[in-house]
Amino acid sequence: MKLVNSLLATTLALAVAGAAHAAVSPDQAAKLGTSLTAVGAEKAGNTDGSIPAYTGGLTSLPAGFKSGDTFRPDPYANEKPVLVIDGKNVAQYKDKLTAVTVELATRFPGFRVEVYPTHRSVALPQNVLANTLKNATGAKSLEGGNAIENVLPGVPFPIPQSGAEAMWNHLLRYQGVAYSTKYDSWNVDASGGQNLATSGEIVNSFPIFEDLTKVIDAKDTYFQTRLFYTGPARRAGEAIMLKDAANPLVQARRAWQYLPGQRRVKLAPTLAYDTPNPGTAGSGTYDDVYVFNGALDRYDWKLVGKQEMIVPYNTYALSYIKDPKALTTPNHLAPQFVRWEKHRVWVVEGTLKSGARHIYAKRRFYLDEDSWVALASDQYDARGQLYRGSFSFLSQSYDVTTPNTTPHVIYDLVGGTYNINGLSGAYGGIKYITPLSKAQWSPDALAGTGVR
Repeated sequence: MKLVNSLLATTLALAVAGAAHAAVSPDQAAKLGTSLTAVGAEKAGNTDGSIPAYTGGLTSLPAGFKSGDTFRPDPYANEKPVLVIDGKNVAQYKDKLTAVTVELATRFPGFRVEVYPTHRSVALPQNVLANTLKNATGAKSLEGGNAIENVLPGVPFPIPQSGAEAMWNHLLRYQGVAYSTKYDSWNVDASGGQNLATSGEIVNSFPIFEDLTKVIDAKDTYFQTRLFYTGPARRAGEAIMLKDAANPLVQARRAWQYLPGQRRVKLAPTLAYDTPNPGTAGSGTYDDVYVFNGALDRYDWKLVGKQEMIVPYNTYALSYIKDPKALTTPNHLAPQFVRWEKHRVWVVEGTLKSGARHIYAKRRFYLDEDSWVALASDQYDARGQLYRGSFSFLSQSYDVTTPNTTPHVIYDLVGGTYNINGLSGAYGGIKYITPLSKAQWSPDALAGTGVR
């Protein structure tokens, strides 16, 4: 009998894990557009007024912006900090800061958090918001949260019921249909040495947003990237392409790599999870890019809840900086270029599954309520000690109703190093483009343009 009961319990557990998680009720969804915004953020400001009410985001063009330009002036450039946090007063504000922020302020006397007035600048296209409202009662998560179904292009779960659903909101966040840029990635070592890690030309494409009427299929690619390295000399000519699908259990990440010395494109299935990213000099993994990317299947995800946090936001000065060497100071980014604001974020915690492999045993993510962008993360090792942490730098591309978070940094607190990736200011910023043809996303195309 014990054996029968054990088998029955196992069967039920597997059935629950594989079953689809139902969407929210119409009554719950009715909050969207009333007390909540269309993407599930609280429309009202907070009690003390430090977080304002949401009024539609930044859609007006600031003075100095030229139509069609890729360099976007800072609409808040004349503002002054309302608060400065450093090692002397960080304990007073630690409940509003990520663990990595507190550690940086405690460890380094030159680190400071300059807090500016909060602007809820994120704005999204109306058709994306319309799809999000439909997703609230139609979208479902399945396979224990590792996959999705019946999702239209938009935020899948504006009222998330689980940590995995919140993470899917980050993965499928709207970033435009496609954009391209030339960028630099810099490493700063423990001695303070600045090193150009890579220069490259990248195209990021989000095919699900090419047809906003189409329900996303399990094998549909929701994100694809094509990257050609132009520097430094040792990496010039290399190329990488990868594609992520809506159900990674049906269609796992596909990745290809071109190496000039071999003169051929080869499959690169290891460009995922905790494979070290060579462009970060060992301070980051492939799934650290953009704070988090890729499949969710190695972690159990917990929706901790929503809280007010001081995070990087409206970081135009950093996103469009023309001199990366002024930014990459020893130990941490130069504080005068990092704008911080108080915002409400969803906190999601990932705990490594029993039997799964990853160098991070626990990860905590902070997702912006207005955009679902992962603004920051704290990563812990198997001993439970704080190991690494990331920040993304959000600026609204007000001319195209699109949030941009291409620049991102990861701090390795053990190695004393950090990597800042996606700096495109020296090249004029990112350009939103017409999607490339399917032929341009083939391995043969990667080989043809990766030759030096």
